[in-house]
Amino acid sequence: MKFHTTDPASNPSAVLYNRCTVDLQTGAISFADIPCRNLEDVLGGFGRSFQDLAQRTIKTAYCDENPLIVNTGLLTGSSAMTGMRTYFSGYSPIKGSKAGLPAAMWSTGSGKFGAKFKWTGLDELIFENCSATPVYILIKETPDGPMVEVKSATHLLGLSTHAKIMALQLEYPDAHFAAIGQAGENWQNNYMGGVALSTENQLKSKEDKCRFAGRGGMGSLMGHKNILALVAQSSDKHGKLSEAVKKVNLNVVKGGGSARIQPLSRGGGGGTWAAYDVLQAFHAVPLNNFRPQGNDLPEKLFRENVEKEYDIKSEACYRCGITCHNNISEKNIDGSKGEFLAKFDYEPLNLLGTNIGIHDAGQAARLIQLCDNYGMDAISLGVTISYALAYNERHPGKTILNGATFGDYAKIRELIIQTGEGKLPEIGKGSMRLSESLGETSYAYHVKGLEIAAYQPETNPGYAWAIAGGHMSMGTYGLLTREGKSDIDSWVKGITEDKLHIVGFDMIGLCKFFDIAKGIGTQMVVDCLKSEFDLDVSADAIRAAVRQAFLRGLALELRQGYTKAEFCLPAEVIENPNPHIKLPNITSPEFLAQLETQVWAIFEPELEGLLAPVLMR
Repeated sequence: MKFHTTDPASNPSAVLYNRCTVDLQTGAISFADIPCRNLEDVLGGFGRSFQDLAQRTIKTAYCDENPLIVNTGLLTGSSAMTGMRTYFSGYSPIKGSKAGLPAAMWSTGSGKFGAKFKWTGLDELIFENCSATPVYILIKETPDGPMVEVKSATHLLGLSTHAKIMALQLEYPDAHFAAIGQAGENWQNNYMGGVALSTENQLKSKEDKCRFAGRGGMGSLMGHKNILALVAQSSDKHGKLSEAVKKVNLNVVKGGGSARIQPLSRGGGGGTWAAYDVLQAFHAVPLNNFRPQGNDLPEKLFRENVEKEYDIKSEACYRCGITCHNNISEKNIDGSKGEFLAKFDYEPLNLLGTNIGIHDAGQAARLIQLCDNYGMDAISLGVTISYALAYNERHPGKTILNGATFGDYAKIRELIIQTGEGKLPEIGKGSMRLSESLGETSYAYHVKGLEIAAYQPETNPGYAWAIAGGHMSMGTYGLLTREGKSDIDSWVKGITEDKLHIVGFDMIGLCKFFDIAKGIGTQMVVDCLKSEFDLDVSADAIRAAVRQAFLRGLALELRQGYTKAEFCLPAEVIENPNPHIKLPNITSPEFLAQLETQVWAIFEPELEGLLAPVLMR
């Protein structure tokens, strides 16, 4: 980026970002320095891409007019801890309104690809139309600036995400990679393809330790465009760490915001895995399609029980001191580390474990590994499978697919393989479409067509207003369980003010664990922007930009045909309250009706005129 001002909030057009546009149909490649329209543009990520998506009229995700936008955040590749994120944006194959229109969506992941991409000198890459043959894209730093080439990828066809990355590393040993798996290649029947991002650990160990931009089917959109991978080749650029950023980074690790997800050895909870312990205290760990039974089955996957049989190692992302990963490997007879299995984060562990009736850590790890190698969103995959299992449980004499039931590892494994290979569109197209085809929608656990994360909707009515997945773009998932808030005023304020600011991390290039409780509108971010770029941006200006970006996302949903009635929880939550969850009931019809009235009363005036036309329904 080029900065001709120190005050980008007041003078955003004096900041320019380097955009490359690739027409995959004609092969034309163009570069331009684009002046920013507002502070959202300056910060980057979905704050910028959603403004560009708003200029398109898209009626189906799989069309030439739907772009794939790849960009970074302002602090991606900087010295600020967790500044590694890459963003993939477009109109989603899997998330859509009842009107049949796709929703604007973004997905993001860490790894080192984002930093390498940024260090080439490029800030944004837009793909138009589709390639007639499989290709990969080389983004390369040169003395004359970034260079982009379209190269044949026929040798990568049919390979897993990890195998693609390993093959490309042989050609580009100093690069990092973003790749789709077979799921993305089979985009016609699989709408939940994700994008795997290479990590330093993966490239050195040769073990499949990718990070993922999984949500919303951006890997399937990439597959539709016939792009199998991206290669970012550049030298590493580490400036001298300033005292200001050094202080911020120390605060990220020691200041409390990331304490609960740090390793046990440092007094933390051992990554997001620790959510099991927190939620099980209330019998609120999702089990058997989000129906906790008030028993101790979830405890079989507590860390303390898993580490008796498996080797567990906490590891970190590139240049990050939080160390939130938990890599699970077989344990040899002598107690040493054996074969690597998978990385345990709370979402995939629950949704491809406890929530489908799998309570064996080794089996859960193998399912997660399959999901990762095929390149699928673990959330959408796990939730859609759990719906199918619940349907079979309710219809034992008329089961669907292969008749799999909760806990049937062999048959569930078969479902994952067939889905990844594009042979099972019933699962690959998501729970909304499957449930509608079967005429039983009440226990399909999605909101607005996107499967929910592994937090009981009984504990999180904020899901309804999330614009890209409940735990990713609306930070209310701990408002009841962690903060104990069950009154209407706290929930209205959480949804309309405090908790929406979690989306800001998906603008600026930072992982949410930078300061998950407060969002990016903090003095720490202000100090980083001053130190890294000599920018004077107030915390209030950042928060205003984040709110504007969130509201734009909400307005885009409405423009794509969503009605207010679709901003709701799965019907089973309201019609058949779970008696086993030991928490106040905040999803009664009365509570939800009051919440909807008050939330829309705040949002509607701000949405007026934000996009044209946006009709409130």
